[in-house]
Amino acid sequence: MSDSERPEPDLRSRLVDVGVDLVSQEGAAALTLREIARRAGVSHGAPRRYFPTHLELLSAIAHRGFARLGARVTTALGDGAAAPREQLTGLARVYLEFASDNAGMYELMFRHDLLESGHLRLRDTSLPLFGVLVDLVGRVRPGEDARSIAGALWANLHGIAQLWRWGSLQLATGTDDFAPLLRTTLDAHLGPEAGR
Repeated sequence: MSDSERPEPDLRSRLVDVGVDLVSQEGAAALTLREIARRAGVSHGAPRRYFPTHLELLSAIAHRGFARLGARVTTALGDGAAAPREQLTGLARVYLEFASDNAGMYELMFRHDLLESGHLRLRDTSLPLFGVLVDLVGRVRPGEDARSIAGALWANLHGIAQLWRWGSLQLATGTDDFAPLLRTTLDAHLGPEAGR
């Protein structure tokens, strides 16, 4: 293989960077191999040197999304000194804000085919976030089935995120603030907050 045929060492990262930008600007549907290659300034076959399938490239892009969401959650939780209910409120708020601010990435991250495929161990990146949720729920509701409660809470948050993104909840509730929905959701799954 000549030097001109050898792939650039940073091309893999550049393709993922381009995909992250593209999904941010135009949504998950725009993430074709051809378009990513065009925007990266390489031939449409070049991505296959690093990503033999389209699914592998999409998984690498989604992996970046989970890393960003994980970093935001870590920041929201801080040093862990806050009460578990307060930490759960921060985690849930960050989740909903991430979904709202990163609609295309959020859609990509939770595509069933990517999570099930096992490419780039995407499930291994997403499950620790769920583990944090389970741990906090267990601390708020000791003696209960924290995994089931966390699953129901996550499903509820995911539903809020989707319906908010579509504008349905704003129309139905007459508000542009998801805070009341978040409070109601947490109360439903964790019990009413003490002092309220």
